[in-house]
Amino acid sequence: MSQTQSGCDVAAVKRFLLDLQDRICSALEAQDGKATFTEDAWEREEAEGELALTGGGRTRVMADGGVIEKGGVNFSHVQGARLPASATASRPELAGRSFQAMGVSLVIHPHNPYVPTSHANVRLFVAEKEGEEPVWWMGGGFDLTPYYGFEEDVVFWHQTAKDLCEPFGAEVFPRYKKWCDDYFFLKHRNEARGVGGLFFDDLNRWDGELSFDKSFAFMQAVGNGYIDAYVPIVARRKDHEYGERERKFQCYRRGRYVEFNLVFDRGTIFGLQTGGRTESILMSLPPVVHWDYDWHPQPGSAEEKLYTDFLPHKDWV
Repeated sequence: MSQTQSGCDVAAVKRFLLDLQDRICSALEAQDGKATFTEDAWEREEAEGELALTGGGRTRVMADGGVIEKGGVNFSHVQGARLPASATASRPELAGRSFQAMGVSLVIHPHNPYVPTSHANVRLFVAEKEGEEPVWWMGGGFDLTPYYGFEEDVVFWHQTAKDLCEPFGAEVFPRYKKWCDDYFFLKHRNEARGVGGLFFDDLNRWDGELSFDKSFAFMQAVGNGYIDAYVPIVARRKDHEYGERERKFQCYRRGRYVEFNLVFDRGTIFGLQTGGRTESILMSLPPVVHWDYDWHPQPGSAEEKLYTDFLPHKDWV
């Protein structure tokens, strides 16, 4: 299916996503200067079980680069006979529909603790039922997870997000910035995962009307905005000197990333519930992590500053 009856041009979205994956990989390889992404193209032609998927994708992974310790930039386009519980929890009327989903999802874990971890994704879902109009929606966003905060970087990150939202209405950035703050929050620790960015989901309407063109334009702005927001931060911080103390704190904070992805992240839960490709789904997890029992930062330290000055939700721009 290339275009649904409701005007959703699936083929156009797929072309954009494949090109976006190429451009993000090229930009990150240029910053790394040592390693390149290795591609693992995969296909699943036969589904097993009522929630299993068919389809394929391009998993691209970089490991032990000059800047990037582990990074993945994935494209997938899959189909299934029935939406899983994670996709219908807020929309029970879609239960029992077949679906297709496509998107680009990425996580970058740098070596240097002064370079933040970053995450982004943009995606399209189409839910279908014979004799009824297809239902489609888009989602995505990007967020930043620093270990040592720099106000200059965080302000730049949020200003880039605000600027890309501006053409779509003054209310768009505050709404999706707050959604990001609320979403990337570890409830069991009462603590933000990072400093936020943008998060949106279930997007198909503007001013009360279905609009594929405007929804797709916003998805493209977010996907392109990730490159604009992250690459300059990497360039500023990648040569910053660090030692064992900073590395240990980075590995400790990476534990929060693991906790969020395995407990709360919708994409991870959706992929596992649908029998998705486990290696691609868990690509987002950092390569080296540790948990220390009841650890607390030293008062007045740079590590404490992350908790006091950067993780609490605030308006950065």
